[in-house]
Amino acid sequence: MYRRNIEPLIHAALLDTPVVLLNGARQTGKTTLVQKVASELSLRYVTLDDATILSAAATDPQGFIRGLGQKAVIDEVQKVPSLFPAIKLEVDSNRQPGRFLLTGSANVLMLPRMSESLAGRLEIISLMPLSQGELRDKDEMFIELLFSPILDTPSLADKYEADSFLSELIVKGGFPEIQKRISDKRRQTWFSSYITTILQRDVRDLSNIDGLIDMPRLLSLLASRIGGLLNASELSRSAGIPNSTLKRYIALLEATFLYQPRPAWSVNLGKRIIKSPKIQMVDSGLVCHLAGYDARRLDEDATFRGHALECFVAAELQKQISWSEMNVSVYHYRAVTGQKVDVVLENSQGRLVTIEVKSSASVSKKDFRGIESFAETVGKRFLRGVVLYAGNQAVTFGNDLYAMPISVLWQ
Repeated sequence: MYRRNIEPLIHAALLDTPVVLLNGARQTGKTTLVQKVASELSLRYVTLDDATILSAAATDPQGFIRGLGQKAVIDEVQKVPSLFPAIKLEVDSNRQPGRFLLTGSANVLMLPRMSESLAGRLEIISLMPLSQGELRDKDEMFIELLFSPILDTPSLADKYEADSFLSELIVKGGFPEIQKRISDKRRQTWFSSYITTILQRDVRDLSNIDGLIDMPRLLSLLASRIGGLLNASELSRSAGIPNSTLKRYIALLEATFLYQPRPAWSVNLGKRIIKSPKIQMVDSGLVCHLAGYDARRLDEDATFRGHALECFVAAELQKQISWSEMNVSVYHYRAVTGQKVDVVLENSQGRLVTIEVKSSASVSKKDFRGIESFAETVGKRFLRGVVLYAGNQAVTFGNDLYAMPISVLWQ
């Protein structure tokens, strides 16, 4: 079993919050993690994937919650939305911390009836697929490094792991089950079943939606456009789906964590900024499966490899942010004049770090043009800019500008 870097946050939340929800896509390891926590803390564990327990919870939500005792773990709680008001009543009568540890494969923040029931009583913790550090049993502190007041420049002389197997890392992604499957065919089989399960179970649970036959095609189109700006009108035409229906489908894909758009960074700077989000999905392995790429084909297609690598890096950053003690938001930046930055990180003090992702093994000064333009635009809020690339050395490119190997993310 992999050690999850998010686990200390769960224990901390259970010490001061009545209800803790571990939220994330299916098959990211939520059940394994909460079963471990339940064993350590002697909590009762029930799962709504069990048909009998599901029926009991749906038939009498209040009686079901009372019958769980003082503290319990409820797995896949989104299957019975009526449990949320029942949990609220129980918690209001006893505000002891750690009453309920829940897991869900649907984003409750996008399901107002659920989230409003537990406002002020609930802490949400996100679990994404395994990070590269978790796969190597390493603690990752790249977010803290990026926002440190002074970057430890002597360490930049160190050599890092060469990224000769980068394409393999991209196509495998971070889902735990995929790590056991060494052949492309076995991975494809798992991903196909995974998508079918979500569309047939989770999407149907969230909405009585017709036309599920269109959803796999929409997912494949999103994957083929990974790293690009979302153009709903163009996507609607390509998918043959009415625009209003498309927006509903995309909302459902967001609610099940498959599609996670990266919003545009913008502020009133007197400049025209493109505000469309960038297309981003929860896992680069899922993207490659949907777009029909294995490692060999990825190496042969430099353009798509660059987009898939950006998805991989953005997901790794998001994973580290989920357990970081720093409050950091992730964006992209693009001006109408053409300057762009792949990733913009903003902390709670408004300081900004920019990241460009390059799939080449070398970096030149021109790779910092977008970062330098952004720095000039935001002024003193700019902290530093980094180009992550497929080489094996970290070097400086001037004041607060650095080129770093992609492997620095987990080393």
